[in-house]
Amino acid sequence: MTHEVGAYFVVSHDPIALALLEAPGKLGADIVVGEGQSLGLPLSFGGPYLGFMAVTEKLLRKIPGRLIGETVDVDGKRGFVLTLQAREQHIRREKATSNICSNEALCALAAAVYLATLGKEGYIEVAKQCLQKAHYAYHQLLKNGVVTAAYSAPFFEEFTVKLPPQVSPGSINKALLKHQIIGGLDLGHYYPELQGHMLIAVTENRTKAEIDHLVKVWEAI
Repeated sequence: MTHEVGAYFVVSHDPIALALLEAPGKLGADIVVGEGQSLGLPLSFGGPYLGFMAVTEKLLRKIPGRLIGETVDVDGKRGFVLTLQAREQHIRREKATSNICSNEALCALAAAVYLATLGKEGYIEVAKQCLQKAHYAYHQLLKNGVVTAAYSAPFFEEFTVKLPPQVSPGSINKALLKHQIIGGLDLGHYYPELQGHMLIAVTENRTKAEIDHLVKVWEAI
């Protein structure tokens, strides 16, 4: 549809979910972007983080940033070099398409180490645990009647639930914090139509015992 009207098909994607889902490029996407914080970076009170961008080959020279290409050195050993880097990034800064500072480069290096350490199988395992544990938490909360479903659409590691009318997200979070549990995001602060709704994230870092404890404490509250 986008291509029929002369527009680009742009996808915003969770990088961890990419371990399980079909690559957007194979589904016709021209540009794929996303937030890379989940690639081994701590929350750090909001940053610094990194973003990622991938494009089709025909758009390669239009994107900002520094692309790393694989090559060999004078001894024939595998190596990597900066490539396709526009010269205005060095000599005409006012016309440059990017301005990468050391914070983002450091985050990108940390993400690269994280991915290299996990490997392909480990990366897939992280994604599976995020998916399975989030769905387990979701269904346990529903089964115990402490929340109701807000939507029926599929989700990965974050889900929205609706609280009973007499219960506020703030009161739930305050009570959970007494048990060393960080609760969900109060969506009513950002979307007035979602008063009484919470966004909850469950990742591979949580255990089944911790999830069961969350449900038990929430039920008691």
